[in-house]
Amino acid sequence: MQDKDLDDLFAAARDVPVVSDGVMARVLADAQLHQPRAMVVPAQGPTQGPSQSQSQSQSQSQSQTLWRRILAAIGGGPALAGLSAAALAGVWIGFAQPGQVSDLLLVGNTTTETLDVFPAFDDFVIEG
Repeated sequence: MQDKDLDDLFAAARDVPVVSDGVMARVLADAQLHQPRAMVVPAQGPTQGPSQSQSQSQSQSQSQTLWRRILAAIGGGPALAGLSAAALAGVWIGFAQPGQVSDLLLVGNTTTETLDVFPAFDDFVIEG
């Protein structure tokens, strides 16, 4: 590829066709339809003289909507199941207190040597 070919490619990239206003308006209208919408929660005004059963049913419905909103904020049922499984695994691992990593490696009762890669201050003080 030579410089002239490269200049031709850059010139072709600069000549971008102009999109008409009608096409742009249709694309933006279609994109607006696919945008997420905010959840509208109806405002509940004060009730005038509710009976005991009405207030209980209203508090139960409010608590149900609270739990539904919490569940929706978490991500639904599958997310709640994953969160519960992770919480139970954490409790189990914390309660069981697993041993050292060497116990998990199935090495047995072998001793290992250590190697000091970085010398300590005492190594510099010793004469000899």
